[in-house]
Amino acid sequence: MKTDVAIIGAGPAGLLLGHLLRQAGIDTCILERQSAAHVLSRIRAGVLETVTTDLLERLDLAERLWDEALLHDGINLTDGDRIVRIDLKGLTGRPIVVYGQTEVTRDLIDAATDRGLEIVWEAADVALHDVESDRPHVTFRNGGLEQRLDARYIAGCDGYYGPSKQSIPASIASTFELVYPFGWLGLLADVPPCDEEVIYANHERGFALASMRSRTRSRYYIQVPIDTDIDEWPDDRFWDELEMRFGKSIAKRITRGPSIEKSIAPLRSFVFEPLRHGSLLLAGDAAHIVPPTGAKGLNLAASDVAYLADALTAALRANDTSGLDGYSDRALARVWKAERFSWYLTNLLHRFPTAGAFERRMQLAEFDYIAGSTAAQTAIAENYVGLPL
Repeated sequence: MKTDVAIIGAGPAGLLLGHLLRQAGIDTCILERQSAAHVLSRIRAGVLETVTTDLLERLDLAERLWDEALLHDGINLTDGDRIVRIDLKGLTGRPIVVYGQTEVTRDLIDAATDRGLEIVWEAADVALHDVESDRPHVTFRNGGLEQRLDARYIAGCDGYYGPSKQSIPASIASTFELVYPFGWLGLLADVPPCDEEVIYANHERGFALASMRSRTRSRYYIQVPIDTDIDEWPDDRFWDELEMRFGKSIAKRITRGPSIEKSIAPLRSFVFEPLRHGSLLLAGDAAHIVPPTGAKGLNLAASDVAYLADALTAALRANDTSGLDGYSDRALARVWKAERFSWYLTNLLHRFPTAGAFERRMQLAEFDYIAGSTAAQTAIAENYVGLPL
């Protein structure tokens, strides 16, 4: 098998990149170790920046998004009975779009066949070879057969645990990581949201978040210790704790219902450098992880892809490699700003096991400052809706 660009991973990063390259007439093949059904079963974030919706528009794949998405002009921060609304649209001119990552993935997969985008599902034992050369290749097993895919470039979009970044020698790689001592216990339920906008809560018992996937499906989270046993959290206990952390004014608007999915997500900040080694280029979660507090995971993957698709197109169509040469530095500049914002919100909204009375007072003082400062609210709004490419 031969192709121009071999893409490892059929998550949003790999699928977006594959579609953009096919649109440019570049031969592309995506290898995914899981089945399509498994990929679509993943419950992930649902806040999209303009950079992400612009890419879907560019691909003419935004029709269902605009039919079903919710547009939010603001977000809300609360530390009890006080609610501080950040007017995203008023301060930046842009809203955010609520549309589940699963639905983005579904739209990209559904369009793949008609647009000639080849995806090999259940590609096992993927290994990258000769990435330092200009003739790399990938080996894998599919349908019981050992196979080889030759390419000019390999795009590693295979997530934190994938083989792509492991193909970059440790002698030239730098890893930056912060693992947080708590996770998010999330509950998905077919009940109407408690508010028309997302609400972030800082409570003395820990963080809570009210979000949604649609007008009839809500997603709620509470901060829990990282070693929490999910079986110790039946639905009633979750709802009781959620209402306590939001305070009376918000709690009375919460509609309870049976969970249709419940899980605990660990939180970490992670950046891998460089994003290019020879003919291998990293994008998405293979290169960086952010805590979900800032709603940046999918959107950072989309900005990587925006840079990378244009750079690969120029290299393969015009023999101009300047975009590829500058890809790592350009993408990482935006990555680190998103990491900073996600780290800032995580520290503002969560209770850390080692934090004492002083740290708690600092959080409350920061809330006071945000509540009374248009400049502080503008800084949050600019980062939340997404910094420009």
